[in-house]
Amino acid sequence: MPCGRDYVLETSDLMVGNPPRLLSLNTYHYRRGGTDAVYFDHNSLFQEAGWEVGVFAMSHPKNEESKWNRYFVDEIELGEDYGFWDKLTKAGKIIYSIEARRKLGKLLDEWRPDIVHAHNIYHHLSPSPLDELRKREIPVVLTAHDFKLVCPAYKMLNRNGICEKCKTGNLLNVVRHRCIHDNQILSMLVMTESTVHRALGIYKKGLTKVITPSLFMRNKLTEWGWDKNKLRHAPNFVDSKNYTPNYTPGDYFLYFGRMSNEKGIDLLISAADKAGVSVKLAGVGPAMHDLKILSKDKILTAVEFMGYCAGEKLHSLIRNARAVVLPARWYENAPISIMEAYALGKIVIGARIGGIPEMVTENETGYLFEPENIEQLYHLLQRVKDMENDEIVKMGIAGRNLVEQYFSPSNYLHNMLTIYEEIGVKKVAEHQ
Repeated sequence: MPCGRDYVLETSDLMVGNPPRLLSLNTYHYRRGGTDAVYFDHNSLFQEAGWEVGVFAMSHPKNEESKWNRYFVDEIELGEDYGFWDKLTKAGKIIYSIEARRKLGKLLDEWRPDIVHAHNIYHHLSPSPLDELRKREIPVVLTAHDFKLVCPAYKMLNRNGICEKCKTGNLLNVVRHRCIHDNQILSMLVMTESTVHRALGIYKKGLTKVITPSLFMRNKLTEWGWDKNKLRHAPNFVDSKNYTPNYTPGDYFLYFGRMSNEKGIDLLISAADKAGVSVKLAGVGPAMHDLKILSKDKILTAVEFMGYCAGEKLHSLIRNARAVVLPARWYENAPISIMEAYALGKIVIGARIGGIPEMVTENETGYLFEPENIEQLYHLLQRVKDMENDEIVKMGIAGRNLVEQYFSPSNYLHNMLTIYEEIGVKKVAEHQ
């Protein structure tokens, strides 16, 4: 498989030697979560391959410096305590942002890309940029990092568990179950947003292709009415060169990521207590308070909350763990955390839900348990605790090999270039 520096592409109206142009759209221009990491890594990969890369995002105090920020739209944060008129204005922007379309139009007047790649644009940018791009006949692909294209609340999850009620077309379920931040007003706003977007067909008309990081996502979008010919599967990647593995097993189990209900961290705490193993939890989020209360009730296990961790601090936590655990109770798409665990030489214990089973090979790179099944998770924790270190090392090496061979920058770039070529951006030469 060629490496990420092996390609130079051009469109039919580009002279050989002129770099093709990619414009990336994303809500945030800083590494807030997994979606934003993919956005930044995607841009870097294409810059290394010789492309010109522009960006369009929302203004935010944490944004990285960018020469493109003069085009960025004003900040919107759902759940903030805005005044009445501000709320009305921002509600309108969430449904259809005239500001985003206007500012993108100004960018396009000065710098026309050959292709646009959208990541998370919902709510904050709104789909209004898609109308502007369609008007100018610029092809657009979107990576479906979550289920927003079919589920107004992103997650296909409500307080009672997995939810696909809106599949029938009745979006009143969003309000009935208070799907957005357990807030009826915000839920009504998002219901209205999704109703308008579905009626206008903005996403289906505005997107040339939709990229799904998991086969599960591709199949679920098809089930909900998306044309399968418009969907393309392309796994995410991590660059293993940036991760120094440690295959020697540690003495604790690790969860890292957002502290929220859908992640199932409470299940891990309960199963770990029953197995009598130590757990470290790295991350922040709305469930933190309840999880700390739950952990105080446990007497057989030590639960340590590490707070927000990133960079080498996080890598060190992963390297020294015995295993990484993803106890999800929702349809995880394609967790970057699994690839990071593998890259650092760790095995993964994951719930058999969403795209997780596509990434964990049982008895080779990790183990799977049925979601919400504390008993199964308990047995797996106990099993890994009692395993010989040599066996864990062997599995850790298998995970690292999987990242290097499959979840690699070269595979990702090859997949993206194939999709781009399919919609009009053609490969013409290789870097020497």
